[in-house]
Parts: sequence; structure tokens; C-alpha cells
Amino acid sequence: MRRIAAADLPDIIPVFPLPGALLLPRTRLPLHLFEPRYLAMLEDVLKTSTRLVGMVQPMREGDPRLHSIGCAGRLTSFTELPDGRCMISLTGASRFRITEEVEGFTPYTRCLVRWQGFEADLGPAETDAGLNRATLIPLLRRFFDERGLSTDWDGLQEAEDEPLINSLSMMCPFSVEDKQALLEAPSLLTRRETLVTLIEFALRAGNDEEMRH
Repeated sequence: MRRIAAADLPDIIPVFPLPGALLLPRTRLPLHLFEPRYLAMLEDVLKTSTRLVGMVQPMREGDPRLHSIGCAGRLTSFTELPDGRCMISLTGASRFRITEEVEGFTPYTRCLVRWQGFEADLGPAETDAGLNRATLIPLLRRFFDERGLSTDWDGLQEAEDEPLINSLSMMCPFSVEDKQALLEAPSLLTRRETLVTLIEFALRAGNDEEMRH
């Protein structure tokens, strides 16, 4: 799949507000579309050259207001199901900042966006020189055990820095605000530091809860 160039990024994109669904540059996010407005969005996106959809977090669940920073993904696969629903996959292209919502006749939201400040998202994968798997993996095991989660531990051990940190940021069950903090992290290093802080906080909160009982 060809990489999108900065010059190809449009000024207006459709946005899909979905709490807890985090998309990061160079990651893949599978989505299930069934609402008529988002099926209409898919139909329109397929007609564009970039096939970009902006994933953005609501301020909180049920709140129509959106966070100002999201991540656009290129539609890289879709399957139409017999009942009219669609399974799609987005590949993260670049983060963006919403300038304003665009008035119009589409049933879904479109926004005027700026891409400045996120130029590195269009480049090669990042590395994290400070990543210490010998301390990160045991911390993750404790967190996953407490939450009843499972994962491919061998795959995590072997993953490159960016896929490891980004996939954990996407899969861990954090709040909308925490997911937004991971999205807005300016570098892979700061995203990993944020991730570790969130996990440590969750583990401490769990221990405090146990002590009260």
C-alpha cells in the first residue's frame, strides 16, 4: 500500500467519533459499520483518492463534543455482509487537529482539519531507546492478569518498539481521557511513559480497592 504524502492530505475529512477506539499512525483498526450514516460515509470515502476517515474521541461517552486531536486512517479493506453491514479496516496515516465542523448535507460529521505538527506521522516507524522489556513485560502480565485479559506474550516479546507500544495503547482498557493522552503523546517514548504510568496507576487503584475490602 502506498504511503500518503503530506501534499495529498485533504483539508476536510469525515470523522467517526467512537469512544475508546484508538487509532495511531501505522497501526490497523478493524471497525464494524452498521448505522446508516456511517454506511453512507463509507460509500463517500470510497469515491475519494485518499480514502481517509478521521477517528476521534468524544469528550466523554454520550457527549456530542469532540476532542480537538484525532488520527486519520486510510481505508485499506472492507467487506460487505449479506445484511448490509460492513467490516472495514483503517491503517493509521496521520494525526490531525480539528479547526471546525463543516456544515453540510451529509448525515455524518465532516471537519476542517490541520495536519501541521504531526509531520513525523507520515515518516518511518519510531524507536524507543529507553524501552526496557525486562520491566515492562512483567508489569503488563500483572495488569492483564488482574483484568482477566489475554494476549500473545511471545509476539509481544518479539515485536518492534513501535508496534509493541502502539498495540498495547490500543488494546488496554483505559478511559476515553487516558486513550486521548496516549494519542496526543508527542513521541513513542512519551507514549510508552504514559502507558506505564496508566498501568501502574490502575494496579495501585486495584490494590487500594482490595485493602478496603
